[in-house]
This record gives sequence, C-alpha cells and structure tokens, in this order.
Amino acid sequence: MKKFSLVSSLLCTALVFGCGDDGKPGATGATNPTTNNTTNPSGDATEGETSDGSNSDTETPGTTTTATSPSTSPTTGTPDTDGTSQGTSDTTGDNFIMPPDGGGGTKECDPWVQDCPAGQKCMPYSGDGDNSWESLKCTPIMENPAQTGDPCTVEGSGVSGIDSCDLANMCWNVDPETGEGTCVHFCSGSPDAPSCDVSGTACTIVNDGVLILCLPMCDPLLQNCMGGDLCIPNPMDPNSFICVLDASGEEGQEFDVCEYANACDPGFYCLNPELATECDPMSIGCCLAFCDISAPECVGANADCLPWYEEGMAPPGFENVGVCGLPQ
Repeated sequence: MKKFSLVSSLLCTALVFGCGDDGKPGATGATNPTTNNTTNPSGDATEGETSDGSNSDTETPGTTTTATSPSTSPTTGTPDTDGTSQGTSDTTGDNFIMPPDGGGGTKECDPWVQDCPAGQKCMPYSGDGDNSWESLKCTPIMENPAQTGDPCTVEGSGVSGIDSCDLANMCWNVDPETGEGTCVHFCSGSPDAPSCDVSGTACTIVNDGVLILCLPMCDPLLQNCMGGDLCIPNPMDPNSFICVLDASGEEGQEFDVCEYANACDPGFYCLNPELATECDPMSIGCCLAFCDISAPECVGANADCLPWYEEGMAPPGFENVGVCGLPQ
C-alpha cells in the first residue's frame, strides 16, 4: 500500500517557549516538530524542538520536516540527533518542524557530559532573542538547587538558560507570569544510545540536539498529560508518545494552520495539509485529530480514521491509535 509522510519536507522536530499574540512568552510552550519520519498520516510537525518548558501560548521554532500524505497504515518514526525522526518501517519524512533557521546556534558545552567548570552546568538557551532554544552555554548552579520534579524558577525568561535546578536538570513548563516551573532531568547516555533514569519518562532530543529531556509518556487518545500539556509522538521512539508544552495559543483547532508539532490543541497534531480538504494546501502543516480506530469519529469531508501504525507494528496499548485524514 502507498506510504506517505505526514509532514512536509520543511517540518522538523523542535520545541519552543510559547508566546502570546504580543510576541511575549505566553502560557504554553511550543515544540518545533521534527519528530519522526514515519508513514503516519500526520506530518508529525511539532513546534520546535522542546520548548523552554513554559506554558506559554506561542510556539517556539524548531526543526522542519517534510510532510507526506498518509498511507492507509501510518507509522511513527524516531528522530535523529537533529530533531528529525526516522520511521520504524517505511519512513518518508520527518514529523516535527524545525525552526526557520534550521538551528545552528552557539554550543559552548555538551549537555551529555556536562563539561562546564565546577559549580556550573551546560544549559540550552536562546542566543538570538527569540523563544526557541538553539544554543548551549555554562550557567551557575544555584545554592541548594532544586531536584528532578521539584518546583523551580528561571531568571529572566524560560529561554535564558539560568534557573534554580540542579546539574543535568532544567526548569520546564515555566509560567511566563511567575517564572515558576518544574525541574526536568536531561537524558542520560549519549545521542546514539539515550536513556532516561526517571520512571514513566522517555528521552526526547530536539532543536538540533540542544534539548535532551526526559518527558512523561502518555496516551494520544486519552490526552492524559498534566497541566494542559499535549500528548504527541515521541521523535526519539516510534513506540511511545510524550507530553510537551501546548504552544497553540488561540489557534490550534482542527484544520488550523500550524508550523510546529506542539502548535495544535490537545487531541490534534500538526500534519500534512494534504490529509484534509479543509486545510490550507499552501501551509506547512495542518491540525488534524487523533482518532480511535475501533470507534472513529472524524468530521472532515470524506475523512477516515487512518491507522497510525502499519498493520501488526503497533506497540501494546496503541493498536487503535489513528488520525483523521483522507484515504491515500
């Protein structure tokens, strides 16, 4: 059967710190999609590699991926170290969207080995004034630093790279008004063999390898993330879904234009606009609904609930995951 990638070739996996309509950090963070190259009917474009972890309403730039039209059996893929994903079977394109500039920030240290001087840690930050993490630098470790899962605060903004978390942790889901969030642990191991020591989480590498976070796993049909976060495909692992910041702001409804994987409301995902006649065919991505293959409810004209995984390839518990789109 025909394979297709859900996102356009310009989409990548990237996460951004959300912003409001005024351009300031908003309540939700966005992720730049470059999640996976998959046969998924959706072009897993997420707003940017991981966002600054804030709950801001705007998206943050991420990597861009190519969207492909859905095949009857879409499958998700896993991202490479640049935030792009690789499919589990016939991969045709990345699912997450990267920042317009494709990354390329300054990297003064390595978050995997934490090679900063004593008393400092290697942290992602925005070096170009936007809301996306594209650079790495050494920043001070505060006195009595917060541990993984503890409340934390940032200095300046969610993308400043300066926070109250301990080594190999960053303040995530930051409230732009209060500057408060929760410490999230970095992935362990290496880019080629990443792992997470925190139970119930999975490693996500986005924004050209700047963000390496252990984020909670979830179910896309239940959208069971905390605090209004989104449950979307994990760019690093085609067999799991992760919770990321919602960077949709006032947009993100079904058939809305999107540029990042985390630019749609809960229950929707940024995919190839060719999957629905209601989508703008000139857009990079379009918000489409996840659906339950066993009880499909799709509202788009001539839309079917297209399987996310190829037949027999779905991991336990995700056999009924699908996305509403036009049969290919």
